[in-house]
Amino acid sequence: MEGLVVAVGLLWVLVVILAVVVFALARQVGVLFERVAPMGALMTDAGPKIGEAAPRMDLVTLAGKRLALGGPSPRSTLVFFLSPTCPVCKKLLPVLKSARTAEAAWMDVVLASDGDRPAHDVFVREKGLESFPYILSTELGMTFRVSRLPFAILIDGAGVVRAKGLINNREQLESLFNAKELAVPSIQDYLDRPAVS
Repeated sequence: MEGLVVAVGLLWVLVVILAVVVFALARQVGVLFERVAPMGALMTDAGPKIGEAAPRMDLVTLAGKRLALGGPSPRSTLVFFLSPTCPVCKKLLPVLKSARTAEAAWMDVVLASDGDRPAHDVFVREKGLESFPYILSTELGMTFRVSRLPFAILIDGAGVVRAKGLINNREQLESLFNAKELAVPSIQDYLDRPAVS
């Protein structure tokens, strides 16, 4: 009987030690979560700045339709710069299609690139992008100073650049929408603000 009491006593001590360890680990996970904040789209200083009016451009899509970019519009526009040879761009196409559906109430998505038209026609057909306005314009990329892909720019209904950056995953794409909603240049700026007491 004494052995049973000792064994139960040791088990209780072990349970208390495990509870303390779990509490300490949970606290460390919380500290790590604060240190490793979500990473938004990687902004560049080139091109129109956040809060500036987007340059007004009259463009033509691959389908031959006219498209006015910049200036007042009833909806916001996400201009997504991509390339048929960019593997990250291809990986993000399902994410982009999903975002277009999820944000359809307030935003249109325009795909943009430059280069040889035949390669883009094949790319659009193979990836099922016929429903997207697809702009082939070197001038558009140069105007917004796009140097790396995939890159996205969110222009609001007033024609003002609200968010922009290099996009490598869903979270970075959604960070553009969050930046617009929070009225900040980027999620990083929002996280760097001092806490209001």
